[in-house]
Amino acid sequence: MSTTQTLILGAIAGFTIFLGLPMGRMRNLSPRVGAGLNAMATGILIFLFWDVVSHGVEPVEAHLEAHSWGTFLAYAALLTGGFAAGMMSLVYYDGWLKTKRSSPLVGPGAAAIEEFRSRSWIESLTPGHRLALLIATGIGLHNFGEGLAIGQSAAAGELSLALVLIIGFGLHNATEGFGIIGPLSTEAQRPTWAFLGLMGLIGGGPTFLGTVIGQAWVSPALEVAFFAIAGGSILYVVIQLLEVCRRAALPRLIAWMLLLGLFLGFATDWVLVAAGA
Repeated sequence: MSTTQTLILGAIAGFTIFLGLPMGRMRNLSPRVGAGLNAMATGILIFLFWDVVSHGVEPVEAHLEAHSWGTFLAYAALLTGGFAAGMMSLVYYDGWLKTKRSSPLVGPGAAAIEEFRSRSWIESLTPGHRLALLIATGIGLHNFGEGLAIGQSAAAGELSLALVLIIGFGLHNATEGFGIIGPLSTEAQRPTWAFLGLMGLIGGGPTFLGTVIGQAWVSPALEVAFFAIAGGSILYVVIQLLEVCRRAALPRLIAWMLLLGLFLGFATDWVLVAAGA
């Protein structure tokens, strides 16, 4: 498989995320349908959290079992540091945004700064749109690690494994699109095509970028770091979505749809397992 063919297939694997995004423009949904889509998105993200954590922990445990203490400590630091960075950066950023909104500026230049704030793209987003952006960011970090795996397999000459990874990750990404639109289904404001396109680029584009880097440079440590950062950010988003699910006050529907999202994630992962990847 040539480099060009590998990169094209890596791009296809990443951009299948766009398949589920158009549903984000559906409106006039009943509260039950909106809550169900949000719960399914939560289930998909819970699976992704398990997926990235397991991928990040495997190399750390391998060095521990081999009694390679120095390498183990280095990888463990990457794992814990990346996880903390992924989660706490979003915690502090969200807190910073809330503080900015609740504390009006005073003094010289306050009017100009407030006008700049009002034009800030992120601050102009609705809560559901901001949550969708956070989900796309966490998924993008996860997909960068997947892209590294595709590129490294192709670079090592393991073509059958690379093809299986491309098919499996393509299926994964198709379900991740539904994870992004979940918070949008309960809002009155319909997302624009431009916003959905940007979410697709943020969530799916890193698969292609990871394939490019993995093809040229093999680094297990880099994979651990990005899986750890993705795990922390996805956990933060899951906490936010669970709170949205709780407010829906539809416990049975939420539970069934959450399980459906979780099982969809496992079903796509089993494609890889069945192929021995």
